[in-house]
Amino acid sequence: MRRHVILVPALVLLNMASAVAVVMAKHASRELLNELQVLRVEQDEMQVSWAQLRLEESALANYDRVNRLARREMDMYLPEHYIVLERQP
Repeated sequence: MRRHVILVPALVLLNMASAVAVVMAKHASRELLNELQVLRVEQDEMQVSWAQLRLEESALANYDRVNRLARREMDMYLPEHYIVLERQP
């Protein structure tokens, strides 16, 4: 009988501790899931931004645009006659 007096409260305490651990784990899981969702939204925004930057870069590096700017702003022109030099080994 004395054994039951000690065993039952011990089991109740262990059960309560287990319940608290489950609640804490569930809470941590929800926090991590929320953080994951925020990071996914941020990743999507960054991918859109990256695509826009690549598009802008391709527009700025367009051969015709570079050629036009070189002629207009730096007075650069392709020479009419030029010589190709080759290096002898």
